[in-house]
Amino acid sequence: MGDTYRELTVTPSAHHDLFLDFLQTLFSEAIETTDTSLIVRTEGGVEHLVEGVKAFAEVLSERLGEPVIVETEVTEKENVDWIARYRESIRPVEVGEFYVYPGWEAPKEGKRNIRIDPALAFGSGHHETTASCLEAIGEHVEAGDEVLDVGCGSGILGIAASMLGAEVDACDTDPLAVENAAKNFALNDCAPRRLWEGSAPATKESYDVVVANIVADVLKMIAKDLKARTKPGGLLILSGILDTKERDIEEAFGDLEPVRTIEAGEWRTKIYRKQG
Repeated sequence: MGDTYRELTVTPSAHHDLFLDFLQTLFSEAIETTDTSLIVRTEGGVEHLVEGVKAFAEVLSERLGEPVIVETEVTEKENVDWIARYRESIRPVEVGEFYVYPGWEAPKEGKRNIRIDPALAFGSGHHETTASCLEAIGEHVEAGDEVLDVGCGSGILGIAASMLGAEVDACDTDPLAVENAAKNFALNDCAPRRLWEGSAPATKESYDVVVANIVADVLKMIAKDLKARTKPGGLLILSGILDTKERDIEEAFGDLEPVRTIEAGEWRTKIYRKQG
């Protein structure tokens, strides 16, 4: 460990969640989030991250037709074992029958134990959207179901569905996430039927349950694909939706039957059924 490390603070004017997702494609370690900023700490260089988020802001501005400004600040600080401190702050999460725990903790008897190391993962059950999706999966996924996890991240949702006896396909546009998900499936003694880099259009299969915990703007963009991959009578579990974006999702998926909305702070998870 060196004597110093670099801390990059990224403060976007809007679409905080999209910038977080983008940063996770460039940086696989823990990213701290505040109400306004995203904070990356590393002993390596951060120049590619600064260039990346600035280019991403330009692309967002062009695609959304609105100005998106991002401010970046790089500071050099005295080194501390911040990963160890981060781990010390993480405790196991219990959601229904699932118990999500890091490798330095013990599993819980009588629960479906999912081991995820949050310092290295893309979803650990601590975020409201992940916990809400676990709740929905526990309520609606049954043995023998075919499940598609779009934007699988750490693979935690697919792992949960597998533990319930489902056949799981999973995908993510980030190759690091695909690699991470494969490792976590193996760590939990289960395996996806298929795991690929990409999104829903890469398969022509249809599924009993389609799960997509991404962000609202992306859910809107791929709404047609998500519906096409869902069997008649099947369910769509959608998350990563800020309350300010809930109306947009209701409009994009208005041709489906609403089943339930799970509220967790400012986040929404919406469950729809595709009518036969």
